[in-house]
Amino acid sequence: MNPLIETIKAIEVETPVDKIIRQLKQLIVSGQLKPGDRLPAERNLAEKFGVGRSYVREAILKLEFYGLLRTSPQSGTYVSGLSINILDNLLTDVINFNKDDFNALIEARYYLELSVARVAAERRTEEDLASMTKALDEYENKVNNGLNGVEEDLLFHVKIARATKNPVLESMMLILIPDLIKSINENKVCGEERGILSIPEHRAILKALEESDPIAAERAMAIHLNEIFQISRAGYAAKQLLNKENE
Repeated sequence: MNPLIETIKAIEVETPVDKIIRQLKQLIVSGQLKPGDRLPAERNLAEKFGVGRSYVREAILKLEFYGLLRTSPQSGTYVSGLSINILDNLLTDVINFNKDDFNALIEARYYLELSVARVAAERRTEEDLASMTKALDEYENKVNNGLNGVEEDLLFHVKIARATKNPVLESMMLILIPDLIKSINENKVCGEERGILSIPEHRAILKALEESDPIAAERAMAIHLNEIFQISRAGYAAKQLLNKENE
């Protein structure tokens, strides 16, 4: 292989969430935002950034998960009390988190979602089931009409995580899942028919959750994610082989 080719890197396109995090990083590093300072309200931030509030909310959620922000229901969201140097390094890690290794992220999602499905089957409520069913109905309606159901797909998986009643599991899902599902769908990693094929798989997951069967829920989720999981394993093996060839 031409060694020149090995030096070429794919062009990275930043998401709105990455851009928000990067701007917040700059405000912190420059000293305009200091540890302990309160951030403006989500609505005001969304207006200033020129994006929807959902992007601001996702950015804040990621930064909260990493301990860089803390939110009080009564008084708002604050920059954590960590030093500027630590904040700078951690913010860089958050920005790069979803870009480092697609195959590793897929693998992490696979094992996380299996655990989430199992716990959700044990703890879900009737209200949870109603939310999941609504998300699935909307997903199927879109897909059956030839539309992109990526947001409804994402919502279904998030509703399962919420049914665990474990906010850490839900936060981990919200960090891993959005960028992955969007990337998989936009790049048609699993082919053109993946949306249609997902319908009976989603229904099998929902049925196991309805029956409060953790083993069946975990198995149904594994079947649903198996195709993309095998693609990631093949990609990991190819990467390992390439590294050996270049040694």
